[in-house]
Amino acid sequence: MQSLLLRAAALAATLLPYLVEAAPLTLETALDLAVKRSDMARAVRAGVTSASETARAAGQLPDPTLRAGIENLPVTGADRFSTTRDPMTMKRIGISQEWLSGEKRAARQASANALVAREGVQARGAEAETRLNTALAYLDAYYAGEALKLTTLMEHHAHEEFEAARARLASSTGSSQEALALTGARGLAEDESAEVRQLQSAAQVALQRWVGTDADELAPVAPFPLPTEQAYVAAHPAVLAKQFDIDVATRAAAVAASERKPNWTWEVSYGQRTGYSDMATFGVSIPLQVAPSERQDRETAAKFALADKAEAELGEATRTATAEYRALASDSKRLRERIERYSAGVVTPALQRTAVATAAYRSNQGTLLTLFEARHAEVDAQRKLLSLQRDLAKAQAQLAFKPLAPGAAQ
Repeated sequence: MQSLLLRAAALAATLLPYLVEAAPLTLETALDLAVKRSDMARAVRAGVTSASETARAAGQLPDPTLRAGIENLPVTGADRFSTTRDPMTMKRIGISQEWLSGEKRAARQASANALVAREGVQARGAEAETRLNTALAYLDAYYAGEALKLTTLMEHHAHEEFEAARARLASSTGSSQEALALTGARGLAEDESAEVRQLQSAAQVALQRWVGTDADELAPVAPFPLPTEQAYVAAHPAVLAKQFDIDVATRAAAVAASERKPNWTWEVSYGQRTGYSDMATFGVSIPLQVAPSERQDRETAAKFALADKAEAELGEATRTATAEYRALASDSKRLRERIERYSAGVVTPALQRTAVATAAYRSNQGTLLTLFEARHAEVDAQRKLLSLQRDLAKAQAQLAFKPLAPGAAQ
């Protein structure tokens, strides 16, 4: 018994990859694969790491400076280049440190943290863009596959009706006109299937560009949860990016304003003389801002101007995002209305026409050509319905995947 269980487990382990491979690709799986393999998302994540590492050093004091030298070294006469004969010659070693106030270091730290936050939003924005493009490619491939099912079914019906017409012609119950018409109908059905296969192939290549794998079967897509206008605009990548641009520019302006107060540099050194007392030196260096209104104040004004620019760009981005949401919401609403009208006014009558033509043919009151025309009209109607459903799904996908996910703004 144990041996049988071990064999069954080994067989299951062998077949598991094939079973997994045969499972249809879902949208969520495709989105995860796309984000993991996206070089753009990886690039912006590296930007976040870079900004974070820079921020860790932003609030630190500058490195101290080691100073060493020889003062008053003779270069002429009998004592030239001697460090021990002239009492004025002194070997000196010291250290200096530029001092930044706590206020300045806090301003620099806040500026660096703002850059980290902006890079984080850009990283989330890149992931959102990848997810959106993947979702759109997935929808194109899925609906192309559904359309191919319809045209393949129509092609199958055309072959059946053509063979039936040949049999009727051979038994003298059909006409050559009917057989020729169904020959052309079969060629039309085959060409339509070839056209849809071409579209499906292109859609699968576009999807493979994002997920990195060739999916033979795609799972149906559930309805997307749609955000409100306020939530869409608030989480729009362009709007969030401009909000953080304002914070970055404001923090940079605060750093520039802090430079109105110069940084002092403290220095201590020790001098050694031969035959005389050693000496210690203490000093401080203070930059003289002889024209702050022409330098420091102008640099600060330039940074504040960048903050004003970011605020103006935020207003423009907000209006653009609002218009984008309203256009997509309007498209979604109109497409839903068209789908309802088309289903009731075109698809349902086409299905009824096919049913009537099938019944008439079976009772010898209709022709094969009439049945083909009814079926072809039904397939055309269903393909148009699929096209409308695809457009609706893509419009809703843009509403659902364009905004950053909750927590992306942190």
